[in-house]
Amino acid sequence: MKQVVLIVLDSVGIGSMPDAFEYNDEGANTVINIGKKRGYISLENLASLGFGYLLPEYINGIPRIENPRGSFGVLSEKSKGKDTTTGHWEMCGVIMNEPFAIFPNGFDKDVIDEFSKRTGRGVLGNKAASGTEIIAELGEEHIKTGKWIVYTSADSVFQIAAHEEVIPLEELYRGCEIARDICNRLRVGRVIARPFVGSPGAFRRTYNRKDFSMSPPQKTLLDFLSEAGINVVGIGKIYDIFAGRGITKSIHTDGNADGIARTIEEISIERGLIFVNLVDYDMVYGHRRDVDGYALALEYFDQNLPQILERIDDESILIITADHGCDPTYIKHTDHTRERVPLIVYSPSIKRGIYLGIRETFADVGKTILDWFGVKNDLQGSSFLPEIL
Repeated sequence: MKQVVLIVLDSVGIGSMPDAFEYNDEGANTVINIGKKRGYISLENLASLGFGYLLPEYINGIPRIENPRGSFGVLSEKSKGKDTTTGHWEMCGVIMNEPFAIFPNGFDKDVIDEFSKRTGRGVLGNKAASGTEIIAELGEEHIKTGKWIVYTSADSVFQIAAHEEVIPLEELYRGCEIARDICNRLRVGRVIARPFVGSPGAFRRTYNRKDFSMSPPQKTLLDFLSEAGINVVGIGKIYDIFAGRGITKSIHTDGNADGIARTIEEISIERGLIFVNLVDYDMVYGHRRDVDGYALALEYFDQNLPQILERIDDESILIITADHGCDPTYIKHTDHTRERVPLIVYSPSIKRGIYLGIRETFADVGKTILDWFGVKNDLQGSSFLPEIL
């Protein structure tokens, strides 16, 4: 059976979309700006696949090598938005003509009152905020009162933070399910459980985070594959992003290192689609404006990339991409940035060094994967498989 390994480097953008001004994101470029501020990023293995050709400027450590082993291009987001759900859904064939609802001033009183009544706990916060900052601000009061910390951001999210020793994880997840039920009528993309531990002045979020997404409004790549009897393995938060639809096996991960290790394991034992999200670039480094941490995380992936490449056989294809940007150098805000993303494709059985151009939509990825597996579909997007075979 054939195999595709699809790895999403969460938030690794490579330059502002033409409409970035509509999102207050002019000039954002996650990789370039990290490289400029740090002076270098050592990504030689990604460069060997052609990554350097996707950057508009030379960055020390990301050379444009002759005869790259991979084929490469740039993906543009056609959907309205710049969040995780929108990016992943479009990658799998769902293009959002209308963005999810956002709540820059917090949620209406009737929404918070219903959530409080149905969960039996009060609410603190209810505003747009950085997750680490609002925990630092309200964590002590939360411990004393047992009230939820509810907040949102520039994305379409209803986020619920709770100390794991104050509100057990099971109760937090039940609270998120209640919020998901309420948020369905509001077109909120995701409800996110944000558990944390520690004491005042030293709180830290844990990897027990869980996303509760809306169900996609139409069939996705994952639905077409699973209905055709092809395995779909979700590593990281893939199961959450698609509300479990089309996933035949789900693997929770504790950050990038764990996700990379599990990916290497699964390539050797599973066929079908192995769909991976590596979240730390976004969650741990991008939003927190940690330039060095972001760069080191990219370098860690690059250092482990040879172990992935050596497991890709003639019946396998590796696709590396991203879902949006989160430029840690950006000074206007700490949210995602509206950026184009890389497209890197590798297999011993495809052409090397093919430039796939600036694609009109992320959905070309899903269309190509279905083409590789020979599954008939009406998915949006255009397959680039004929260009590389």
